[in-house]
Formats: sequence, C-alpha cells, structure tokens
Amino acid sequence: MSERLRLMHVHAHPDDESSKGAASTARYVAEGVDVHVVTCTGGERGSILNPSFAHPGIEDNPELIADIRREEMDRAREILGVTQDWLGWVDSGWPEGDPKPPLPEGCFALVPLEEAAAPLVRLIRSFRPHVLTTYDENGGYPHPDHIKCHEISVFAYEAAADPQRYPDLGEPWQVSKLYYHGGWTKARLEAIGAAMIERGLDNPYAGWLDERDPSRFRDDRVTTRVECAEYFAVRDAALIAHATQIDPNGFWFAVPRDVQARAWPTEDYELVDSKVPTTQPEDDLFAGLR
Repeated sequence: MSERLRLMHVHAHPDDESSKGAASTARYVAEGVDVHVVTCTGGERGSILNPSFAHPGIEDNPELIADIRREEMDRAREILGVTQDWLGWVDSGWPEGDPKPPLPEGCFALVPLEEAAAPLVRLIRSFRPHVLTTYDENGGYPHPDHIKCHEISVFAYEAAADPQRYPDLGEPWQVSKLYYHGGWTKARLEAIGAAMIERGLDNPYAGWLDERDPSRFRDDRVTTRVECAEYFAVRDAALIAHATQIDPNGFWFAVPRDVQARAWPTEDYELVDSKVPTTQPEDDLFAGLR
C-alpha cells in the first residue's frame, strides 16, 4: 500500500494510552505510521494514585483534577508522538463497595450507545484509520467506562463504513482491521516472574498471579504479538507523565526493562475482524496491509 498507514487507538481515560500498547505505538510512530489516540472521557473522577504527587491547590479544589489530567495527557502525547482527540464524555468513576452505588447522572457509561458513538464515527471518517484498537467485551477490567469504550468502538467500526448511518458525520470509511488489546496473559506473567527469579530478584507478580480471576486471562485469544522492547523506555516515560495516576517507584516499574525485554518483548493483541487477507499468528497490526 503506497499511502501512509494510519492507526487509531480508542481509550477510556487519559493514561490508558500509555498503559496499554504504548510501546507498540511508539514503534509504529518511529516507522512513519500516523497514530491517533481517542480518549473517551477526561478522567474527572479519577483518584490520585501516586502517593508522591503534589500540586498547589488540589486539596482545596479537587475539581482541578480534570485540568491536571489534560496537562498530563499533553505530555504523554508529545512523548509518544501521536495526535489525540477527546470525545468529551464525563468519567463514570470507579467507586468502592460491593454492590457499587448507582452511576452518576450524565456519565459516559449511561449515555445511549448511538449518541455516545457519534463523535467516534466522525473521527473515524475524518482520520480514516486502517487499523483500530480498543478493549475486549470485559473492558480489560470491568470499569464501566472501559466497557462503554468497547461498545462504542465496535459499534463505530461498523457504523463508520455505512453510508446510511450518521450521514451528516462525513464520508463513510471502512476500517480494515479491528483489534482488542491482549493485556496481561498468564504466560506473560509467568515468563516475567521466572526471569525475575532467575536474576535473583523477587517476583512482584506472584500474588497477582495467584489472586487473579482465571477467566480474565486471555492467552487463547491472542493472535498478534508486536515486537516493541526497543520502545519500553518510551512507554515508561509516557506512563510517568500521568503523575496523578502512576507512582514512578511503584508496582509497574518493579521489573527492570532488560528483564522485561528478554522475557516478553512484545505487546499482544486479538484480531477481531479483518477486511483484508491475513495469516495468524501475526507479528504486525498491519499484516495484510503492507
């Protein structure tokens, strides 16, 4: 294909673009692919998860979190080398408790599907991606915004190509391939844990592996492994840019990058639909397109 390839990632909150697929994003940017991130919500109801985070005024005005998270997204976007749009929906939150309280009125998760997907259809038709990625039907984890992100992404993938739907939102565009992020498979956790033990280091994932619901592992659904260890440092820098969410001395950085690179040098995806011929397993989101 002679035209420049285009990749669109659809994420629920600012920071998701850096915690899911960021190293493969950086690889594709380096290869000259146009990568566009769509962020469904502003992360307005996100908690401050980094114990070392400090910002003047945040204690007196908690609503500053929305502005701060936009600033963080600006930095992460520059580090990754992507373009980005906000869909403008309001974070649904992830409250404590079981059962959880009702979702707040007006939040993203409660917006009717056709309404919630409309701005994404517009963006697909304007950016015209060849590949679109999002979360699986469980949202990667069952945050209501992640599940809604999945729903609107799958809906918009089909709707954007149909000239009878949303006729006022631009010329139809058929995305060639749809992927779900592969996430943390059991094999990946085990491989990194074994590499840590071999190095004489504690395995930070041991408890997580034991406690994780086995139904959340997706090993049998991975179709595509993208080599991207060279870009793990870019991924980490983008993550750290989200200072409200990421502790630079925390869990996510407990495994040295060289251990990660040796044990599991890929980011993994599930091919859900392809309009072009391709053979599995794949090593490239653009397999069949170049």
